[in-house]
Parts: sequence; C-alpha cells; structure tokens
Amino acid sequence: MTEEMQRDPDVFLLGEEVGQYQGAYKVSEGMLARFGPRRVLDTPISEAAFAGLGIGAALCGLRPIVELMSWSFSLVCFDQLINNAANIRYMSGGQFRVPVVFRGGNGIAHQLAATHSHRVESLYMRVPGLVVVAPSTPYDAKGLLKSAIRCDDPVIFLESEMMLSDRGEVPAEPYTLPLGVADIKRPGNDLTLIGWSKMVKLCLAAANELAAEGIDAEVIDLRTLRPLDMDCLQRSVSKTHRVVVVDEDWPCCGAGAGIIEQLYARVFDELDAPIGRVCSEDVPVPYNHHLEQAMQPSVPKIVAAAKQLLGR
Repeated sequence: MTEEMQRDPDVFLLGEEVGQYQGAYKVSEGMLARFGPRRVLDTPISEAAFAGLGIGAALCGLRPIVELMSWSFSLVCFDQLINNAANIRYMSGGQFRVPVVFRGGNGIAHQLAATHSHRVESLYMRVPGLVVVAPSTPYDAKGLLKSAIRCDDPVIFLESEMMLSDRGEVPAEPYTLPLGVADIKRPGNDLTLIGWSKMVKLCLAAANELAAEGIDAEVIDLRTLRPLDMDCLQRSVSKTHRVVVVDEDWPCCGAGAGIIEQLYARVFDELDAPIGRVCSEDVPVPYNHHLEQAMQPSVPKIVAAAKQLLGR
C-alpha cells in the first residue's frame, strides 16, 4: 500500500482504526505519519458509510483502499458492494469506473466465534462486476494487492487473519502479479488439489504426506476466485484425472461447490473418479477451540479424500 501511495497520489486508505491506532492488526503501521490524515483516514464504526465513501471517491477519480476490520462485517455494507460497486460501470455503459479495493481479514481465525468467522468468497465471487482475490503467500499478497489497486474495477481482497504473521521471500524491487491467473504451487501427476488462501498451506502439507505413500499430488493455488483460471484447472485435471477441491466454506452452495460445477462442464470426460471436496462442517463456527478445529478442513481430511479417489 505504501509503495502504491508513493507512486500514485490518488491512492488513499480509509477504515476503522487505520490511522491513529495503526490498524487493528497493525497492517497500516507508520502510514499516518508518512502520508497524513488526508490520505490515511480514520472512519466511524459504520461499514455502510465508509464503503459508500470509498465508492464515491472512486467515481470521482481517486483510488481508495477500504479496510474492513473483518469481512464478516461486510454484511453490514452488502448493499454498497453488490448494488453499487459491482453495477455502476455496467449500468453507466462504461462511463464510470469504480477503482476501489476492499480488503481485510477473512475466514475462520482463532476463537472469534460464529459472527466473526464468516468465509465470504461465495457471496462475492458469484457477482458480475467484482474481482475477488485471495492470496496464500506474502509474495502473492504484495503482487496481487498492487495489481488490485491499479485495477479499474472494484476488487474484493480477502486476507486470512491466520496468515498475517506468515513470512516469505518478497523481492525488494516493485512487481505485480496478474489478476485471474492461478499458480501451480506443487507439480504432480496422480491427482490435483485445488485451494486458495490458507487452504493452500493445508494442501501442500497433505501433498507431502501423500508423497510419503507414493502419491504425487499437484497443488494449484487459485489466487483469484473471480475471474477463475479455468484453463489452468482444466490442464491439470486432464493430466491427473482426479481432483479434490479444498475450501473453508460450508457444504451447501459454498465456493468449492461453485468451482466444482464449473469444472464438471470442462473435464467430465477426463475424470477417472468423481470430483472430491473437503470443506467445513455444516454448522456455525464454534467458539470452543477443539470444536472449531474439528469443523474445519484439515490435512488428515484432505489425505483421506485423496486416497478415496485413488482407491487406497
């Protein structure tokens, strides 16, 4: 964010506690001192108000970054995101662009209970007019966020709260990563594991366990959920002929279910087994730590699903 604000004076950050408090998770640490209160703007606790402010600013030619303390709170400004941000460019016949990024913590964290643990991918990736991004590594997060800030469409940028302390190799020189392009995090030949955000870490750990048993799993990180890189997925499944989609969502109408529906139309004749899915249990997220862990996807669940497809 700092690099993009230095590069482009039209970029600014707004949200709850992004300035004086330096971010609820210290993501904006030092930015108020560097850019001042006109470009790092503390807002009232009203998601509907400051989401609308960001959309209006984007319509006026600025490039706002709107921080949501939790994507669970985006339900309060759902109308602004779905009715306004997603539709204005289309309904104006392309006369207005909406270059705004909405970013913040998404998914199940650690004992935040049901109302603070929503996984919102399926709510937004089904909406034409939005771009939806969910990085899994520091390298990807930086490159994708820079592309999101430069994008002329509204971007939903989902950051896993459980990965904010993750470390990884990030080049010193500026770089961007293209939106809508998946990444093969681990090549393989026996089956394909598809995930995004923190599910990629589980898929990689499961692939290592499967490798110890002679099963060569390919791991694909979607990185962008809308638009989906279906060509990458099709190539992989055409090679491995078996696939498991791993997502944090609920079983019914979840993000993974939507991806599977699109996959079947493309790869049905290539499959040697039905597409597998590992997702959360069909319950609200419990506060109790052990119950919370039990209802989520896990490495043993992914390994078991992969073995089932392979008849092991």
